[in-house]
Amino acid sequence: MYKSLFFAFLFISVASFGQKGNKYDSTVKMGKAGYRVTCMNRSLDRNTLNIRPIGFKSETREASLELRGRVVSTEIDDLNNDGFPDIIIFVIDAKDKLSLFSVGSRDNERIEPIYFPDITNDMQLSKGYRGKDEYELVEGVLFRKFPIFESDTTIKTPTNKVRQIMYRVMIGDQGSWRFKSFRSVDLVVN
Repeated sequence: MYKSLFFAFLFISVASFGQKGNKYDSTVKMGKAGYRVTCMNRSLDRNTLNIRPIGFKSETREASLELRGRVVSTEIDDLNNDGFPDIIIFVIDAKDKLSLFSVGSRDNERIEPIYFPDITNDMQLSKGYRGKDEYELVEGVLFRKFPIFESDTTIKTPTNKVRQIMYRVMIGDQGSWRFKSFRSVDLVVN
């Protein structure tokens, strides 16, 4: 039996998160296991992200990945319910574009993606969507919340509603891992 490690990269376009050129260095743990995440954050065009597992088997290797954007935050939780911590890394994209990219290690030697669905591919969930997403990770569930806008694009202010979508990591096609929405709610805000 093997245990899986998963790294999730969330690319977000929230200008208030990133500060130009500040190195990111953080360690997050659940119990004795966790990760040390470092990134120089020199440029929005190209950075090297280093992820060093802590408290795992000695065969588990550090991962170094090139990314476009700056790391601004990390969260840890057990996304796939295997008893081991998984990580989400928040990154500001150079094009102010929102996307989520996830990778994990099934056998401690190779990295593979955990896919996050593009909201624009779902007609129901994307109705009124114009970005401004907020994310929260709670007990293995990723919550995504954003203001709902009218379908008329000339109206620049959101309605008094927000949509909250909940995602879980599940096994998808051909054994690959993916985030899948399992519930959405439109809420009225004051």
